Parts: sequence; structure tokens; C-alpha cells
Amino acid sequence: MTKAEKEKGREKKVDLLLGTLEMLILQILTEGPQHGFGIARRFREITDDSLDIEDGTLYPALYRMERRGLIEPEWRTTENKRRAKYYSLTAAGRTHLSTETERWNSFVGIVARVLQTS
Repeated sequence: MTKAEKEKGREKKVDLLLGTLEMLILQILTEGPQHGFGIARRFREITDDSLDIEDGTLYPALYRMERRGLIEPEWRTTENKRRAKYYSLTAAGRTHLSTETERWNSFVGIVARVLQTS
């Protein structure tokens, strides 16, 4: 395997991980607009603190998703009287979530089939 082929394989793995994070964020936003801290808190609640999204991972993902039109920001005041950027799902974000969910379910099915072989 050439160096270029190895690098391309690594890029695909990173894309899968980034795509998975985006899919999870979009799913959380189906519940309604939320600021970054609220997204991270909801993620911990849903996973019973099994998984945590670090700020250094969450905010770059939100900025990427905003640039791509998957989410839309709006400055609001939080329950603690602080200004925060709240993110809402756009129509493009809903479509992307649906597509990525289908891809994820297909991937999980493939992995399950491999794991069931002996």
C-alpha cells in the first residue's frame, strides 16, 4: 500500500468520526435550539455520562456545520442571564441528518454481520 493510499484511508476514518459527531449534534438539535454548553450537557444526559464531547471538538464542529448551512446561529440570553449563541437545525441540516442516519444504520448492520461470523 502506498503512502497516499494509507493517508486516504486515514482521511476516511476521520470523516466517519466527524460525520458521526455532526449526526449526534444534529439529532440533539431536533429537540429545539440549544447553545454549545447545552448540547454538551444533553449529550452527557442521553449517554448517562458514558461519552463526553470536549469543547475543543464540539465548537469546531458547530462552526463547520454553521458554514455548511446545517445549523443556524442566533444570539440569545441564557437562563443564567448570559449571552450565548443558540443553534437551530436548518432544512439542509434535517436532510443531512436523515442521510447520515441511513448511512450510520447501514454501517452498523455491516459491522454486526461481520461480528456474527465465526
